[in-house]
Amino acid sequence: MYVIIVGAGDIGTPLIDIATRSGNEVVVIEQNEQKADDIAREYDCLVLNADATTKDTLADAEAERADAIIPTTEQDATNVMVCLLAKEFDVPAITSVVHNAEHMNLFRQIGVNTIENPQQLIAGYLYRAVARPAIVDYMRIGDEAEVFEITVTEGAPIAGKTLTEAGKENILSDDVLIVAIEREGEDKPLMPRGDTRIELNDLLTVYSAIGADPELTDIFGHYEDRTV
Repeated sequence: MYVIIVGAGDIGTPLIDIATRSGNEVVVIEQNEQKADDIAREYDCLVLNADATTKDTLADAEAERADAIIPTTEQDATNVMVCLLAKEFDVPAITSVVHNAEHMNLFRQIGVNTIENPQQLIAGYLYRAVARPAIVDYMRIGDEAEVFEITVTEGAPIAGKTLTEAGKENILSDDVLIVAIEREGEDKPLMPRGDTRIELNDLLTVYSAIGADPELTDIFGHYEDRTV
């Protein structure tokens, strides 16, 4: 892809790293001269030390041929202006960081994909890691549903059961779906079927329509969440 990243701060810099390592053609627009120089030295990308809220700057970045543009600055006003200009260049994919929740509707009204307040997301993630230590990683979907990873430990009610057996014995409810299994000795994740047997130490990717409450994590042999 041809990707334009606006801002080389705490969010933009890791994004630049990921985008360049993934083999994309990356252009970075950064108004701070020192940050622009640092990025130019560190990463294989074109860096423009300029103001991204002007149409000339996006033209210099060849926005008309960009597959995506991602504003990551600390100012929502700057990010929304970049998004509006990107619309004029018909950039197919526009995704922006939004710091103030009150501005979310503005971004959505102009048809921009958004990531809300990264600092708040990180804080919530850190709290979840402490409050729910059984869960390796998770993603919330809507108000209640979650996708999370969890390891099957010794004594887990589901260990040794096939998914069909777990359903018949009401170990797994209809609201819960195991979507992938990472197992030692397997090169790639297993796609579970009804006759797939859950084994000790399996790392499961689980979808739960009702979230990952302690009653659910108990099924995988994790009772520590009840004591935190």
